Amino acid sequence: MSAFQHLSVSELIQMQQTSAELQIVDIRDAASYEAGHIDGAFNLNNENLAHYIGDADMDLPIVVVCYHGNSSQSAAAYLNEQGFDDVYSLDGGYSAWHLAHL
Repeated sequence: MSAFQHLSVSELIQMQQTSAELQIVDIRDAASYEAGHIDGAFNLNNENLAHYIGDADMDLPIVVVCYHGNSSQSAAAYLNEQGFDDVYSLDGGYSAWHLAHL
């Protein structure tokens, strides 16, 4: 299995509807996160990464969101290396989510 899987906006919507325990982490800077983010997303950064990994349920699906879907791929691979089993990178990032008017 690859380190992570790609996920479209529509697939994320389906996951949100069927999985009550879905983790979404937004790796954009704090100002961008505050300006808008996916409901329930946690703003993950270098300062809180170790704490997040220590407290997170590594068996739950985790979706990584960035600006356009590029940086999230590296972050998703890293989280998989840290022990998360079911890791996704949101294709198109928050930009795609926002363009879908969600």
